[in-house]
Amino acid sequence: MSDRGTPIRVVIADDQPLLRHSLAAVINADPDMTVAGEAGTGDEAVALSAEVGPDVILMDIRMPGTDGIAATRHIMANPDTAHTKIIVLTMFELDEYVRAALQAGAGGFLLKDSHPDTLLDAIRRTHRGESLFAPTVLARLIEAYIAQPPCAGSASLDALTERETEVLTWVGRGLSNDEIAARLTISVKTVKTHIGNLLSKLQARDRAHLVIAAYESDLVRSTR
Repeated sequence: MSDRGTPIRVVIADDQPLLRHSLAAVINADPDMTVAGEAGTGDEAVALSAEVGPDVILMDIRMPGTDGIAATRHIMANPDTAHTKIIVLTMFELDEYVRAALQAGAGGFLLKDSHPDTLLDAIRRTHRGESLFAPTVLARLIEAYIAQPPCAGSASLDALTERETEVLTWVGRGLSNDEIAARLTISVKTVKTHIGNLLSKLQARDRAHLVIAAYESDLVRSTR
């Protein structure tokens, strides 16, 4: 359920009608969500997002014409639709897709064979501004960053407090606000405050970009 007490409005963008129907059935069966529209191509997803203003889009990567990564980039670049949260769905775990999706502005990355409960949880968490990754995808992304030196443009952590750095580390490892609160023995409200400070200090657009900052700043490696 959204902050306004209305169902979370979801758009499904995938070129397979049967999969769209299956996802729609799962989403519409949840009283806190509703399917606001379906798209079969990236161009349709861009147009539909502008037309219906969904809260969350489930975005396939490989679609005819404009693919899901490019569609995500278009949606995030439009001030009228930039508030929309995007979860990328794919059958592939290739690292370049994960990084490209994050850089385009996606807030989550799940495999199409995820359990329905995992999908619904991803929609809720992404709508709240939390990033969510399939465990195998997160592991592969971490491994990819560990295997290479930090980028020259890595975010500077000099302005962060010790606690903010701790929170950023666990954000980078995919923990939810509730999980971070439990691990650090602080309230969820305090976690949200720290994340707000992180967004401001690191000039990050959203939580997904905090995940990237954690990788590029070597925080993930330091917890191993």
